[in-house]
Amino acid sequence: MAEGDELAVAHRPDQVGADVASWPTGRLLSVAARVVEKRFEDFLASRGLTHAGMITLHHLADGPRSQRELALLCRVTDQTMSRTIEHLGRGGHVVRSQDAKDRRRTSVKITPAGRRALAAARREERESDALLGAVDDYEHFRRQLIALIAAATTAAEDR
Repeated sequence: MAEGDELAVAHRPDQVGADVASWPTGRLLSVAARVVEKRFEDFLASRGLTHAGMITLHHLADGPRSQRELALLCRVTDQTMSRTIEHLGRGGHVVRSQDAKDRRRTSVKITPAGRRALAAARREERESDALLGAVDDYEHFRRQLIALIAAATTAAEDR
């Protein structure tokens, strides 16, 4: 089944259970990730955000950070972070300023609009039945995913 076909099947709830029940777990994870990501991407876009923008706002929630620090935390290049911050700034989600002590350093701060957008995205992720609200125990599910990623990453590094 082609990737587009999997996503099309996922949009027909009456056929999903019967169709996917026999799939291997890895395939279930892959399709679930694509379906959830696409729906969340659409939600974020309706608020002028991207996945990169949301994770950047997440890292700014506790206070201002330098652009370089944000790039490291988000695991992207400085250039990519610059574009993400530019996009967030145009949307009114962040403001940039030069550091008073080191004018080469750019400080980025989340705005009230950015806090509202981040809160809405977090709510959507947890509560929307179209996303992870369909999961019985959201926090347990997150812990399991983190453990799975950590184990898979460690196994890959040990090879």
